[in-house]
Amino acid sequence: MSTSVGHPLPQLVTADGVRNQAIGRIPIMDVTPCIEGGRLAAKGTEYEAFPVRATVFREGHDLFAAEAVLVDPQGKIVQVETMVDIHPGLNRYEAWLTPTYPGSWSFYIQAWSDPWSTWKHNAEIKLKANTDIALVFLEAEELLRAALELAQPRSRESKDLLTALTEVSRSDLPALVRLAAATSPAVEAAMAARPLRDLLTTSPRYPLAVDRLRALAGSWYEIFPRSCGAYQREDGTWVSGTLRTATAELDRIATMGFDIVYLTPIHPIGTTSRKGRNNTLTALPGDPGSPYAIGSHEGGHDAIHPELGTFEDFDDFVARAKALGMEVALDIALQCSPDHPWLTEHPEWFTTRADGTIAYAENPPKKYQDIYPLNFDNDPECIYAEIVRILKLWVGHGVTIFRVDNPHTKPMAFWERLLAQFRTEHPEVIFLAEAFTKPPMLQGLGAAGFHQSYCYFAWRNTKFEVEEYLREVSTISDDRVRPAFWPTTHDILTPYMQHGGVPAFFIRAILAATGAPTWGIYSGYELAENVARPGFDEQIDNEKYEFKPRNWKNAEANGIAHMLGTLNAIRHRHPALERLRGLRINPTSDPHIVSFTRFARPEETSDGRGDAVIVAINLNPFEPITARIDLDLSPFGVNEQPEDAPIFEVYDELSGATYTWGAHPTVVLDPAWQCAHIFRVRKL
Repeated sequence: MSTSVGHPLPQLVTADGVRNQAIGRIPIMDVTPCIEGGRLAAKGTEYEAFPVRATVFREGHDLFAAEAVLVDPQGKIVQVETMVDIHPGLNRYEAWLTPTYPGSWSFYIQAWSDPWSTWKHNAEIKLKANTDIALVFLEAEELLRAALELAQPRSRESKDLLTALTEVSRSDLPALVRLAAATSPAVEAAMAARPLRDLLTTSPRYPLAVDRLRALAGSWYEIFPRSCGAYQREDGTWVSGTLRTATAELDRIATMGFDIVYLTPIHPIGTTSRKGRNNTLTALPGDPGSPYAIGSHEGGHDAIHPELGTFEDFDDFVARAKALGMEVALDIALQCSPDHPWLTEHPEWFTTRADGTIAYAENPPKKYQDIYPLNFDNDPECIYAEIVRILKLWVGHGVTIFRVDNPHTKPMAFWERLLAQFRTEHPEVIFLAEAFTKPPMLQGLGAAGFHQSYCYFAWRNTKFEVEEYLREVSTISDDRVRPAFWPTTHDILTPYMQHGGVPAFFIRAILAATGAPTWGIYSGYELAENVARPGFDEQIDNEKYEFKPRNWKNAEANGIAHMLGTLNAIRHRHPALERLRGLRINPTSDPHIVSFTRFARPEETSDGRGDAVIVAINLNPFEPITARIDLDLSPFGVNEQPEDAPIFEVYDELSGATYTWGAHPTVVLDPAWQCAHIFRVRKL
C-alpha cells in the first residue's frame, strides 16, 4: 500500500493557452482567504491569527484529512495546522494560522486519503458484525508496517508501533484485544505525528500581505493645525495657528493615549473660487479657505502653507510626536485649487470641458468650484511619478501614515500599482482610504492594497445594524478591509450625534473603541460639538472653512476627555481589542443593549495566555435599560453550565466594580451615569 504518493493539482490548458489548475485527486475547493483567484494578497497582520477555510471532500466512503500550511517570506514552512470540519455535512474545513512579522507570506492546503482512520472506522463496524475478522487485522498489520517505515529507527514511536504490530498479528488473541492494541494511545500518537497519507493533494499557494500591527490597530486623533493656537484680533481679523502651536497640543493628545495624530492638509490654499464660512461660494476677507483646495503661487502638495511654518517646524512636530509615542498621519488629497502650479506646468493633467474651461469637481447637485480633479488618463505615467515623488518627500520627513482623501474618485489600477510599490520600498508606511462610497469600491480599494478603510460605522445605530456590522467587518470582509471606526469626522455629524447629547458621545466612543482595532475622533469631540449646519449632517461653522480654536478647559466638565483616555488605556492593556477577527455576539433581551466578546487567541498574545473582554452597551442615550445577556462561553473554554452557576469574576474596566457572573447575567445601564461595561474576565 502506498502511503506517500503525492497528487499535485493537474494542469489544464485553455483554448487561449492559459494554464489553469484542475480539480485535485482529493478536491480542495472554495479556499479562503483568496482575492481575485489569488492574484491579490489577502490581509494579514503580525501576530494576528487568520482563518483558512476550504471545502474538502472525496468520492466514496474512505476518510480523509486536511491541513493548512503557513509559509514565511523566505519560503520556509513555519506552521502546520490540522483543519477541522466546522460545518458537518457541508465539508467546510478550517484552521487558524498566525504570521509573526511583516512581509509577503503565503499559505496552502494539503488533503489526503486517511487509510488509518478509514481502517479504524471499518474495523469497529466489522468487529461488531463479526465480519471479515481475519482480513481486518491483516489490513491493520499492513498499515502498522507502513507506519514503522515512516518512524525514526529505535525511537519510542517505532517501539510502540512494533509492540502493537506484534499483538495485532497474533490470531490467538481475542479480536477486541487486538483492536485495543492497534488503537492504543501510543499508536494514535505515532499516527498523529507521522500520518499515513494516500493520494496527497496540494492546493496552489495563496498570497498574504502581512503588515505591522499599526496597520490593524491604533487610536487616531484628528486636528486642523491652523486652528491650534489661532486667535482673533480686536479688529476681527484672525491669526492662524502654526505647526509650532500645534506641537504644543501634542502633550494633551498624548495624555489621552492616542497613537496617531492626524493632520488635515497643510499645503498652500488657493484664492480662486475660495469657499467662505459654511461652504458659501463667496469668501470674505480673512476667510482661510478649505485646506482641501490645495495649491497657490506659494506651492502645491510638496509645500507647507507659509502661515503654518516651515519644514523645520514640521520636522520638530514629528519629532515631538514620536517622543510622546505617537505617529504622524498626513492627509493626502490628490486634487488642486485653480491656482495650483500644476495648472500652468501640466494643464494636460486636467479635463477640459466642451466650453474650453477646466472641469472642477462635481457630484451633482454638489459642486466644488474651488477644486480641480486630476484626470488620471491624461499623461498617467507623469502623474504617477509626481505623486510618488510627493509621497516619498513626506516619508522623508517622518510621515508613516497617509489618510487618502476620496480615493474612490481615482482609478483602482493607479492605487494597486502605487500601493504595491510602497509595500516594496517603504513597507512601514500605512495608507488609510477615506472612501465613504458603495461597498464594491470600498472593498475593492482594500483588496487593491489600502491598509485601512473608513467605513459605515457612523450610520450603524440600531442593535441589529451594530451586530450585523460587527459580524461583517470581523468575519466577512476581514480579508480585504481593516475598518476604522469614527463616531464623527469633520464631514460627518449623524442625527444620532446631533440629538443624543453628551451620552451619545460616550456611547459611540465606547462602541468605536471596542468594536474595531482602529478607531478615531475628530478634535472637538471632547466638547460634544453636535450642532449641525441646517439641512446637512455636518457641523455648523465647519472647521473646513474657518479657524476654530477651542477652550479645552471646558472639556473637563462633561468627562469625555477623561473617558477617551480611559478607553485608550483599556485598549493598550488588552490584545483582544487590538485584533479584528476574534468576535462573538452575545444575545440580549432588550433591543437597545448590545453585547459582544472580543478575544485574542493564545498565539496572538505575548504571554501565550490569550485575552478576552466582554462589552455591554446601552445604545439608547435617553433612558436606563435593564437586560439579560446570554453569553457565548466558547472564547473562555466553557461549553455548558447550569443556568445560574457562577463561572466568572468580571472586573469593569470603566467603573472599577467587580461582579460574579454566570452564563446569563443581567445588566443595568444608565446613560446618565454608566452607559456601558467593559469587563476583564477571570474564570473561577
